[in-house]
Amino acid sequence: MLCDVTTPQDLDDRFRETLAALPAAERRRDPADPITEDAPLTGAQVLDLFDAQVTSRQLDLAGRWLRSFGEGFYTIGSAGHEGNAAVAAALRPTDPALLHYRSGAFYCLRAAQAAADAAPSGEPDSAADPAPTGDPGSTADPTASSDRRASSDPASTDADTTADPDPSGPEPAAAAGGFGAYADAARDVLRGMVASSEEPIAGGRHKVFGRADLAVVPTTSTIASHLPRAVGMGLAVERLRRLDSAGRRTGAGVRVGSGAGAAHVPWPPDAIVVCSFGDASVNHASATAAFNTAGWYDHAGLRIPVLFVCEDNGLGISVRSPEGWVEATLRAKPGIRYFSADGADPVRAYEVAAEAAAWVRRNRRPAVLHLRTVRLMGHAGADAESAYRSPAELAEDLDRDPVAATARLLVDAGVATGEELLARYDETGWQVRRLAEEVLGEPKLASAADVVSALAPRRPVRVARAVADAAARASGPGAGARAEAFGGKPPELTGPLTLAQSINAALADGMLDHPQMAVFGEDVAAKGGVYGVTKGLRDRFGPARVFDTLLDETSVLGLGLGAGLAGMLPVPEIQYLAYLHNAEDQLRGEAATMRFFSQGAFRNPMVVRVAGLAYQEGFGGHFHNDNSVAVLRDVPGLVVAVPARPDDAAPMLRTCLASAAVDGSVCVFLEPIALYHTRDLYADGDGEWLAGYQEPGAWVAGHVPIGRARVYRVGSADDLTIITFGNGVRMSLRAAAVLAEEGVGTRVVDLRWLAPLPVADIIRESSATGRVLVVDETRRSGGVGEGVIAALVDAGYVGAARRVAGVDSFVPLGPAARHVLVSTEAITDGARTLLAR
Repeated sequence: MLCDVTTPQDLDDRFRETLAALPAAERRRDPADPITEDAPLTGAQVLDLFDAQVTSRQLDLAGRWLRSFGEGFYTIGSAGHEGNAAVAAALRPTDPALLHYRSGAFYCLRAAQAAADAAPSGEPDSAADPAPTGDPGSTADPTASSDRRASSDPASTDADTTADPDPSGPEPAAAAGGFGAYADAARDVLRGMVASSEEPIAGGRHKVFGRADLAVVPTTSTIASHLPRAVGMGLAVERLRRLDSAGRRTGAGVRVGSGAGAAHVPWPPDAIVVCSFGDASVNHASATAAFNTAGWYDHAGLRIPVLFVCEDNGLGISVRSPEGWVEATLRAKPGIRYFSADGADPVRAYEVAAEAAAWVRRNRRPAVLHLRTVRLMGHAGADAESAYRSPAELAEDLDRDPVAATARLLVDAGVATGEELLARYDETGWQVRRLAEEVLGEPKLASAADVVSALAPRRPVRVARAVADAAARASGPGAGARAEAFGGKPPELTGPLTLAQSINAALADGMLDHPQMAVFGEDVAAKGGVYGVTKGLRDRFGPARVFDTLLDETSVLGLGLGAGLAGMLPVPEIQYLAYLHNAEDQLRGEAATMRFFSQGAFRNPMVVRVAGLAYQEGFGGHFHNDNSVAVLRDVPGLVVAVPARPDDAAPMLRTCLASAAVDGSVCVFLEPIALYHTRDLYADGDGEWLAGYQEPGAWVAGHVPIGRARVYRVGSADDLTIITFGNGVRMSLRAAAVLAEEGVGTRVVDLRWLAPLPVADIIRESSATGRVLVVDETRRSGGVGEGVIAALVDAGYVGAARRVAGVDSFVPLGPAARHVLVSTEAITDGARTLLAR
């Protein structure tokens, strides 16, 4: 009897009752024949779908069982969403997939597809059990017999929207059938549930669907934060495909270009990206940004081959999606083709998914598949549905159980009997329970070092070698191209440069050395950036590598995330630091976690340029003078660089690019706006804030490793240590000059790197004088200075210390900013107070 919440026992009992009540067909059907007249799938292929669905269902039941005695740590399941197995069957196993957390059947089917493709021709996968009696399996192309139109948006007027499903599409699963084809996938999922360190993608760090050999990119997203990445992947896949057609690479899995910027291309040229999410997530800002960006680029004529899959069960935990809202929303997205299907109808779901995939693959344009599903057993194990759903609603959902629907189709067609399918169900359940008991004894992550080992590897020797190699290429075989790019006058011959000019030259050198590097963002191409930092780059390297984006920071970072995952070296620009806060989760939740949740199997190298900090004269307010960097320093593994001087900017940028290429690092290159065009240090016209650009032969000697500070010595440098960064460097040097006239010797430490902090340099230089003044242009609360003081305390520093920091305030407009920002005078006064102790 159904209670007021669908328990595992309820679901199992109801499924058994359903199968027992199915009357046998009058005659048996050959599994090699179409399941119904003119159906695109054979009976054997629908059995494959059934096996994938049943495996997913039994995994959900096992998750609840494990949790019941404290050995399982994840109970969000896929029950009711098993129709997504048909979506997997309609795709190729080489199509990169970003899957939401109800994708168990998709993942199982994808694993079987890949195993079938990997098996020698004519032989079943060695991991598969023999096919059950009466199930010879099938190696036929499941799309070959179908020319029926799928449900799609009738409003479309595209000339090629009647494209049939791709005739070269894959078979939906392993030819041998049975649980053996899904055993590896089941073990993967169970290992994730028990946080086993032997789980193949995240290594026990989280339960995710992901595996590099299955082209399944791990994502922990529940609220569509992975959708902007999917758009970026689509843009990059299409760009790399165009490189293919130009003859610049010969197949999948090869390297494009040479040197440190050479890219590994993980997917075939005609791959499409699939990205699934729930109906509640359609309302999230990240989803809105992704749809808008895909449509914007489509409207502009740029191709993005992405298939969005919205699995609509009508609920976001307990909040209902208003009737008709999801369809109306998805249909209204400009530039995105709409398809719809019922996940409880496996044949129709496959047919529609196959047409949608073929349409995206053929036209290289975005589409969305609206897959209607149900949710069984609640949102997760702790979810009491009785608080917000009636028994009648629960019963109605059980009537639409997609696994039962597939079973009913098989029995009605005469491919199997209810008893035979129940035997398969029980055999799979026994095998899943056996695997669950096996993985219970596997080791867990045993230390903090184990947990963070995959977070953000630092290989400074390799990074330094990459910089040296770049220098050798720039002065050797690449010298001619370099001279041409700089119009015959390389930057080292143009005289002293400003900070902005130095960054511009270093970006150009980076573009020359990294063939997959792309610079993009708002206004970076035609205008050359609001402050001229990217001026001339588009003319030198073309609009495919330097391009303007729409005005949306989430999408800018999403493009970078996807491009990096696809093998490019993206350098997106966020126009102002204040605008980063609109999109910071793309760095925290998506960029920085990729290596963590994939043990390095996937990476999204990226160098994000951000114009920021305060002190712009005659311009600003808090949106253009933002001194908040706490959100960046709080992201594990993120590299945060702040160049203050021109002669630091270029080598630091080279280091970030090399680290991204070598280690897959995610770097934020925070550029102080007020110093972009600064020329003088002590007096007007002295030109002491300018610096020459290093020729390639000097790049090795001038290399700046991540986490190493720069020290300036003024006078004897024995009395006081000032630790600072960004605008504080210039102000502190000016203050040190005043103090030198009073007989005080100062060493000014430019941190240069806010994450990781140069702790060793901080301790050494502080201990040398015993008096430390921390000059922090960010806010007193949550500012960089807190981290510096904490580092001193942790190291046992016993000298005197004091802070001069910005006020906990937004930066106001005009002269009022001086009341809340650090000044040279405040630094000088703070030093005198410290010295007087």
